[in-house]
Amino acid sequence: MAAKHITVIGFGGLAPPKILQILAENRDASVKLVRSPAIQSTLLSPPYRTFLLPTSNEDADSDEICIYNIPTSLGEYASSFGLSESHMFRTKLYSCNVAGLVYNHSTGELSGSVPSLPTSYSSLRKAALVALSKLDELQTSDETAVEETVIVVGGGGREHAIALALAKSPHVGKVLCCPGNGGTCSSNPKIVNVEGRSQSNDDVIELINESGSKLVVVGPEAPLVDGIVDAIRDKFGESVLTFGCSQAASILEASKAFTKDFLKEHGIPSASYRSFTDMASAVDYVKSLSEKERVVVKASGLAAGKGVLLPTTREETVEAVHTIMGDKAFGSAGDTCVIESYLVGPEASCLAFCDGKTAKLMPAAQDHKRALDNDEGLNTGGMGAYAPAPCVTPKLQEQILGFCQKTVEEMANAGMPYVGVLYAGVILTPDGPYILEYNCRFGDPETQVVLPLLETDLYEIFVACCTGNLSKVDVRFKDNTSAATVVCAAKGYPETYNKGMVITGLAECQQDDSITVYHAGTKVVKNDDGITNVCCSGGRVLAVTGIGTNLSDALKKSYSSVKKIDFEGSQMHYRTDIAKGAVQRKLRIGVLGSTRGTALTPVIDACSSGKINAEIVCIVSNRSKAPILEKASLIPNCFSQFVSAKSSATQEEYDAECSSIMLSCGVDLILCVGYMRILSKKFTDLWHGKCLNVHPSLLPLHAGGMDLAVHQSVLDAGEKQSGCTIHEVTQIVDGGPIVVQKVVKVDDGETAESLKVKVQKEEGAAFIEAISKYTPKTSLTYADAGVSIESGNELVERIKPYCKKTSRPGCDAQLGGFGGLFDLSAAGYGNDAILIGATDGVGTKLRIAQAVQKHDTIGIDLVAMCVNDLIVAGGEPLFFLDYYATGKLTIEVASEVVKGIADGCVQSGCGLIGGETAEMPSMYSADKYDLAGFSVGAVKRGCILPQNVSAGDVLLAISSSGIHSNGFSLVRKLIEKAGLSYFDPCPWEKEVNGKCPTIGESLLTPTSIYVKNCLPLLKADGLIHAMAHITGGGLLENLPRSLPNGLNAEITYHPPLPPVFAWLKQESGLCDSDMLTTFNCGIGMVLIVDGARVEEAKNILQESFAPSSKMEMYEIGSVQAGSQTNSHSAEVIMKCQLS
Repeated sequence: MAAKHITVIGFGGLAPPKILQILAENRDASVKLVRSPAIQSTLLSPPYRTFLLPTSNEDADSDEICIYNIPTSLGEYASSFGLSESHMFRTKLYSCNVAGLVYNHSTGELSGSVPSLPTSYSSLRKAALVALSKLDELQTSDETAVEETVIVVGGGGREHAIALALAKSPHVGKVLCCPGNGGTCSSNPKIVNVEGRSQSNDDVIELINESGSKLVVVGPEAPLVDGIVDAIRDKFGESVLTFGCSQAASILEASKAFTKDFLKEHGIPSASYRSFTDMASAVDYVKSLSEKERVVVKASGLAAGKGVLLPTTREETVEAVHTIMGDKAFGSAGDTCVIESYLVGPEASCLAFCDGKTAKLMPAAQDHKRALDNDEGLNTGGMGAYAPAPCVTPKLQEQILGFCQKTVEEMANAGMPYVGVLYAGVILTPDGPYILEYNCRFGDPETQVVLPLLETDLYEIFVACCTGNLSKVDVRFKDNTSAATVVCAAKGYPETYNKGMVITGLAECQQDDSITVYHAGTKVVKNDDGITNVCCSGGRVLAVTGIGTNLSDALKKSYSSVKKIDFEGSQMHYRTDIAKGAVQRKLRIGVLGSTRGTALTPVIDACSSGKINAEIVCIVSNRSKAPILEKASLIPNCFSQFVSAKSSATQEEYDAECSSIMLSCGVDLILCVGYMRILSKKFTDLWHGKCLNVHPSLLPLHAGGMDLAVHQSVLDAGEKQSGCTIHEVTQIVDGGPIVVQKVVKVDDGETAESLKVKVQKEEGAAFIEAISKYTPKTSLTYADAGVSIESGNELVERIKPYCKKTSRPGCDAQLGGFGGLFDLSAAGYGNDAILIGATDGVGTKLRIAQAVQKHDTIGIDLVAMCVNDLIVAGGEPLFFLDYYATGKLTIEVASEVVKGIADGCVQSGCGLIGGETAEMPSMYSADKYDLAGFSVGAVKRGCILPQNVSAGDVLLAISSSGIHSNGFSLVRKLIEKAGLSYFDPCPWEKEVNGKCPTIGESLLTPTSIYVKNCLPLLKADGLIHAMAHITGGGLLENLPRSLPNGLNAEITYHPPLPPVFAWLKQESGLCDSDMLTTFNCGIGMVLIVDGARVEEAKNILQESFAPSSKMEMYEIGSVQAGSQTNSHSAEVIMKCQLS
């Protein structure tokens, strides 16, 4: 009896052959999968080669099979998903025409007949209900009512995550953390800390005696290497289970030399290496290597995760050997030194549960080791992590599982059965995955993103591992869910940092179930007033984990919670770019081809050069000797496979096998490049909107043909032009939505062959353009918008010699300052005055003014950009001249612009004494104009700034009015990216009287003019040592221009980002450093003030603010001594983050 509908419930990562056989034999039935993701991908592969049809609502209650993977444990059955699935199955059973089949994954038994169904539904229904009733009895039995006490050894974030996961189990009544931290004792009523106990073997054994615990879970590696598992086994035998590896098995982490030998012996891919116990021999080996041969130097023993050095030159490599073996920087861990080849590729942390016989892999994670954004700064224990790692495809996951399984088997053969978590550090090289190292425990912070995804009862997994029954447990993780964690560290970590700071904001983070704050370096402290606080007690303090339907969602939740947290005195540091590369990951392309694949070559080049954010991951052909398969050898990590049509009885079966390969490689988009097969409907349904084909004509013309026949059809029709079309593949041949078309001219005397050559030349470019429409969105930097700060700096350096040639008496022709100086006395004028000149424009802010036809304030920007530079040199602006150029002079527009210039002159106290208007139709379009301004000021000799800047000076900042006049190339790109126009309500502005300003109005807020604020300060002799106008290049580029060599500006406070900059940061994805070199971020002017006269400066500045002014003043840091050498360039050191 054939079924019309099949529902498959609760198989998770299982794909039992019995179930697959039923589905394959009912391939025309519509199928609904409920938490059974492995079924579809396995069913597509041989020998089944079967597509699943989506569920149809038609006759939904007729002739239906419902197959239920019945829970085999209390934890699985009593979980939220277990109860939901059993309820769904019960509901199905009471439908008249539904046959209920129950599968038991621990025994492999299936109730009912396979593969055909009996005509009687009642017997199946009865058997299913009996199976469910047994589970109900188990849930209420005295045996399962016992709640165990579990001991978790350790006190970090990893142990907090383990304790919280265990506390969810109905089997667990209490979790004792030994010693625990400030979070383990307060996050769940089941979890308590054991006061006054260490994680030593004796203390843990004593705790077992006192608590009667039957399960001990060991978190850190040190107790495992010290033999805690063996000590517990020797004392209690089999009556107490210990999750963790034996002392003998811990050698996988305790000795890198052993692990390298082990991997080599058993054929598990790893970098080539040499081990040394003699330093002289190690140095001789390094010197024998070629200069270009880069290596990694490792201390073989335990070094708290810090014993891996990454030298870049031969000299550095020799120094690394001396550090490990000579200086004993890592103690006895460096008695043996491993030197191995340097491998290139993304790294992943792959953790597996092991029971001595079987390994079951968890979702791959990736962590961030460096302390600072952009993977800069010192190595740490980990500043953040995320899972699943998108770079680890199902195919790679399968390979890595194979490595772990082989390791477990060979360790058992060696008499060292491995029980616990095997942590494989993996690198994805162009030649496939390689093992970098093994650790014998959960990773930190990887645990904080992997365990939140776990659905199976962790207690039951631990018990199964300890008793050798892991193969009977269905280890499941949440489908279509990601986790991301951001580590909050104490400022100064991993070097010197403070402790004892009170942590605030934790309660606000606990209001969302999708957020978990894991504690590491924390403790609970009661102050003198009897108030209990959670305080910092370590370097890595918290890990804030967000759970979401995708990685971006998880990150958003994590960072939103991080921003609610602070350490007393603003002493918290965190990275702002966790998972940035994964969110912006490359589009994975799979290729189907039958011929040479000429059009694929430009795509390969575009991927390699970064022109498109994509990578080709697999090439599949129906012809064993198709030249397109050879192209895979030119592409890193590209898998190629010939699939024989003889292995499939039908077109649909063939397409299913090809789909299986694509899914295993994690393909996002399929390209059909010279693919000489018609694709089945089930294939096009599965890959709807994700499969592109190139057709050699301008569709819909000349559809349906192939190769030369199409070109001949074009010629026969007398077409004057032809080309190629990239279109989405549907069941209608060449009838899918058109994505891109490229046109070529059909010349007189054209042949089908010559036209083919013309068209083929366009196919690659067409594919590239089409792919770009499907690539994931990436963050936009200033460089992406077409502006390079580095190029601008280089230009200044290049033109300095030319400008120096123009020097004359009285003229300072040095570039790089805020204004040019002219000595009146040296030129034969006056004795005490020096003239200052400044020139500038408004940049692409003009484009916005012209777009919204608002011209009355852009002149203020022009004046501000000039006179603010003058005041920085200590001078008072005297006069201003403007230059206005346009394609067609419009009196109304020009007069509005000049009015704005006059307003700016009034604000700065200088006279508008003239200008130039140029009408140039051949240079500008009629509706466009450009502006330039020139200002001259004067300063008394001896008062030129900067002067007397010294360590201890204080930095005072004056707020900006908005973006001012720099960074608009990027701003305009972001507005476009967000799909907004300048006439839309502004997303960062608040409504006033029920009306919200438009984006254009907000962006045209004029630049602040600081002249009248700064002049009173200049008149207070010696109060101001220097100033910096924060323009293009931001705070990080402009402030050093006012500092002498040997001094640095240390920023300890940055005011909160004004709404416009917060929006720009969110939309662009820029990290703090990029924001601070692109925009003013709310600071328009910085004053370097005598440290002994700060309050005087603040009072004068406050009095200068007009009553209606929105200007604010901030103390943001101080000047500190840097390197004492003259060659040390001044720089800005950020000790705080943007918020």
